[in-house]
Amino acid sequence: MNNYCKLTILSLFSFLILNCKSETSKTLLEKKINTMENKLDTATLGAGCFWCVEAVFQQLKGVEKTISGYSGGKIKNPAYKEVCTGQTGHAEVIQVIFNPTIISFKELLEVFWQTHDPTTLNRQGADVGTQYRSVIYFHNNEQKEIAETLKNSLNSENIFGKPVVTEISAFTQFYPAEDYHQNYFLENGEQPYCQYVIVPKMEKFKKLFGNKIKN
Repeated sequence: MNNYCKLTILSLFSFLILNCKSETSKTLLEKKINTMENKLDTATLGAGCFWCVEAVFQQLKGVEKTISGYSGGKIKNPAYKEVCTGQTGHAEVIQVIFNPTIISFKELLEVFWQTHDPTTLNRQGADVGTQYRSVIYFHNNEQKEIAETLKNSLNSENIFGKPVVTEISAFTQFYPAEDYHQNYFLENGEQPYCQYVIVPKMEKFKKLFGNKIKN
């Protein structure tokens, strides 16, 4: 065998080894990504204006992503102006994508109930209407059981001095809100609504759940 043939064979062999390693690395990366995605869970919660709710939940350890949007209504792809009329049946909600190995659904609900008034029907402060109702849209039977058990406990122990009226309903559909609603507090913290409504809520949240806040 001449030198040219030897070099050609060696080059081909090297290519096959490198390509095999590349495919192996790619496969391992894909498996790692899939494993991470499988660990994540989703919660859909409404507690008044979604700007406020998002500001709280995106600060929690274990929360990978929050999305403001609309759920529980009777029309598809509602716009903010339509939801604001209170005629579409939607609630302003956030979807919380979280890692249950870091923060549990129960812990999320503990934060949820302590950072809004769940005893006022279709109202949070000056925000009035069915779109501002206190609501938990459960994604499975486990979430339903946890939510109902905690709500019953809050009422039986009279934690808030008045009955908790939080709606607990099966999740059906979620429509992301317009882009300008996303990350609202982070991007518009100096706005009057943020200063007068969200900042006091955040201060309360930090006092109650400081150990659960991201570094």
